[in-house]
Amino acid sequence: MLEKLRALEATYEEVSRQLGDPRVVASRDRYREAAKTHSELRPLVEKYREYRRTLREVKDLREMAGGEADAELAELARGELGMFEARVSEQEEELRVLLLPGDPNDEKNAILEIRAGTGGVEASLFAQEIFRMYGRYAESHGWRVEIISAHATDAGGLKEASATIEGKQVYGRLKFESGVHRVQRVPETETQGRVHTSAVTVAVLPEADDVDIKIHPNDLRWDTYCSSGPGGQSVNTTYSAVRVTHIPSGEVVTCQDEKSQLKNKNKALKVLRSRLYERALRERHDEVAARRRALVGSGDRSEKIRTYNFPQNRITDHRVGVSLHRLEAVLGGALDDLLDPLIAYDQAEALKAQKIA
Repeated sequence: MLEKLRALEATYEEVSRQLGDPRVVASRDRYREAAKTHSELRPLVEKYREYRRTLREVKDLREMAGGEADAELAELARGELGMFEARVSEQEEELRVLLLPGDPNDEKNAILEIRAGTGGVEASLFAQEIFRMYGRYAESHGWRVEIISAHATDAGGLKEASATIEGKQVYGRLKFESGVHRVQRVPETETQGRVHTSAVTVAVLPEADDVDIKIHPNDLRWDTYCSSGPGGQSVNTTYSAVRVTHIPSGEVVTCQDEKSQLKNKNKALKVLRSRLYERALRERHDEVAARRRALVGSGDRSEKIRTYNFPQNRITDHRVGVSLHRLEAVLGGALDDLLDPLIAYDQAEALKAQKIA
């Protein structure tokens, strides 16, 4: 591990030098690549340098603890030595995590898809709340959300909705949100105070580009129709809404959010490409998928991953056993205390797999 860290530090120093080289600065592609490498290596190199400083502290403390000239100083050194040795172990574990091969999709933008499941009106209302929750979380991270399609219900809920989320590490933060989100609460229309259970399915896909997945135009069937819902005079008068069917796979995507048919087509293709990309990833990486299934379920989006219990003000993630009693804050976008344990668990499983291999 240390040899690899030294090599990566040397690469980091070389890239840092390149960023100050006028010839590199003058080349947009070279500068972008150097800046990307510098940004990716910086957390690892900083942690490695911190680790080396701690090792030097341990060495100095051991020398002082074994000294015979000053008994009082030796006693103080022995008192601090244990703390610094424990910190060395912690930093070694942190370095192992940072050295894990990263998911190349973590840096990608994401496609968020939400659908009301069992529960009728109550499910659609909760789908609206979940969609808003992710929007607020994205806003707190400075991410950009663009709605692709949203089908509202008469009760003010959502039958289904999809959006692109653009920003730093979007997919890496949200990829474990796919699955069934269950809500338990008393609906406003319930006269006897009974708790009802409803469900919403969430899918988070890495946004694919033309390099990731190729789609042959002959494999697509396009249908156009009048959009429905809010939208002004053009609603139900212009054929701006689109439906695209990928004939080989049977995937169907609809989009009617834009008044322009061309913009709707572009958005629909973006979603289709991401769905096909996710499918290709599952087929190519069976071993990785098996490890992730323990965390996020089988991938068929039919397994319960989280429960939102309103009477108890509790939200529970069933994969890592985390429960929080601040439901309102989570629905307001405070998701990090749920996401961080999932990411940490995934990293721990990856470390186990690495040691076994």
